[in-house]
Amino acid sequence: MTAPRAFDAPRPIEWTPSVSTTIADNVVAAIAGIAIRETDGVHSIGRGASKALGAVTGRMSGSSGSSAAGRAVKVEVGEKQAAIDVDVKVEYGTTIHELADLIRTHVTDAVETMTGLEVVEINIVVFDVHIPGDDDDDDDSDDQGGSRSGGSSPRVQ
Repeated sequence: MTAPRAFDAPRPIEWTPSVSTTIADNVVAAIAGIAIRETDGVHSIGRGASKALGAVTGRMSGSSGSSAAGRAVKVEVGEKQAAIDVDVKVEYGTTIHELADLIRTHVTDAVETMTGLEVVEINIVVFDVHIPGDDDDDDDSDDQGGSRSGGSSPRVQ
């Protein structure tokens, strides 16, 4: 029997901890925005100025809408986690609590699969309902939904 030679021994692989990957907030926002828009029952995302700005810049740049989607979604990205806030307008007849669950599932799957970040929070504000045939998409609806009792305390909790 011959003794094994020194070069036959396996060598440990050295890991270089100085390597890092940073994922920008706008990347996570775009991924989340696209996942939300692809969810049945969502009419649009964002409202007011962010929605109008996204529509104008999308037309000017000829973009596919991912940058507009990103502007309508607010995110906070850490080293390993992400938190997401979005305002949505839903289609009339949609079961809103089921839609919210579906949005959370779609966004979590997309963001975690594409970035490796853990999605720890998704806050959804349903600010309006789109009624088919009502093409008056003025943003006057932003002020609706507040208290109608003239500034007194809310009637419900």
